[in-house]
Formats: sequence, C-alpha cells, structure tokens
Amino acid sequence: MKTLCVKEIMQILPHRHPFLLVDKAEIIEEGKKAVGYKAVTYDEPFFVGHFPQEPVMPGVLIMEAMAQVGAIVLLSQDGMQGKLVFFGGINKARFRKKIVPGTILRMEVEITKQKGPMGVGYGRAYDGDALAAEGELTFMVG
Repeated sequence: MKTLCVKEIMQILPHRHPFLLVDKAEIIEEGKKAVGYKAVTYDEPFFVGHFPQEPVMPGVLIMEAMAQVGAIVLLSQDGMQGKLVFFGGINKARFRKKIVPGTILRMEVEITKQKGPMGVGYGRAYDGDALAAEGELTFMVG
C-alpha cells in the first residue's frame, strides 16, 4: 500500500483547488484499487449556493471525487504517468446519505475492467461506515 498526500496527488492529477476533491489517497493495489479521502469543510465553494440554509455536497461532486480516485488508480500504472483521465460515463449511481460539512468522505474505487485506454470501475463513498453514494464509472485515458 502506498499513501499519497495532496502534493503527491497533484503530481498525478491535473486538478487544482477548488476542483481537486481528494486530500489523501491510499493505493491498495496498483492499477486496481485505491481509497481516497476528502475532508468536507464549511469553506467549500459549492456550499454558498447548495444550500445556504442546509449545506449538502452535490451528488455530482461526490461522483467526481470518486472519479478522481479512479484516475489515481489508473495513473498509478507503469506508462500512464502524465496522461489525462476523462469521464466516459456514470451508471447505476445511487445516493443514500447526505454529505455535510464536517464529514470525512472515504471513497473506495476498484477498476473492474480495463482494455486499452478505456477502464470501468465501481466506486463507493462512505460517511464513517454508512454508504453515502455508489456507482459505476467509465474512464477514458488520453
């Protein structure tokens, strides 16, 4: 297992604040599985409008955060450094629990298929032990 801090994640992913949604990652199995973490704070820019009276992390951003973890998995493979990973699709997305400020969002992503520049993975996001969101993510490496 290899643990990556934000500085190391920024060497892998092109994302930057405010769109980098992974604070820490653990590569469990290179090219196959990783766990990422996001400390969701009151300072997140999306909480200004979603929703001022009841701040909730948008589901699409939870999916994006899981996709960033999936990109870390794919780019951890030999020969993939410096490439970009794009969303190819989201299937079977389900949102089960609101993510609010103060949450440490834990995201587990496993690549289930990979052929050439295309990969498919399954992601699950948790608040503690409670499943908050899940879905199948399709990636294109370019």
